[in-house]
Amino acid sequence: MARNLLFGKEAATAGLSVATRSQARTTTLGAASLDSRLRQKRSPAYVQAMTRVDVGGHVHDRDALAALKQLVAAELGEIALEDRLLGIVSRCMLGHPYEVHTLDMTGQIIEHFKIGHTLPLTLERARALALHPSYAFIEVYANRMVTVSDSGQTAVIEGTT
Repeated sequence: MARNLLFGKEAATAGLSVATRSQARTTTLGAASLDSRLRQKRSPAYVQAMTRVDVGGHVHDRDALAALKQLVAAELGEIALEDRLLGIVSRCMLGHPYEVHTLDMTGQIIEHFKIGHTLPLTLERARALALHPSYAFIEVYANRMVTVSDSGQTAVIEGTT
């Protein structure tokens, strides 16, 4: 079952029944299932959307931002139930003096950060990885980070707080 966490709607997929909100909250991924899901390759549509944040006008266009959030929920919905996605950090392509940008899932905003300006505390730990050319972006969770390459391949870094 896919659950859109940002807008509070639930939807059934391919013959699965729709659960109530209380049932959905009690359904969690086990540790092994969560680890396996975090390591799954990300879809090309998801990677492309995350790498085009700078050119998409998401900062000023609320509809574009809502569509981006729906894509995140579709790609990572069941993960967010278990291990809340705090945000996404990636290199900023706007040029000097901008270095990285964030999609903050708690504040539901996209923000561009200049060199030397501190990111929100929960996202700052991903800055150095986001600047590395091997990674398209970094997904930041409460207790881990997931690096995502341009091809969608992932690597999980455990225990980051």
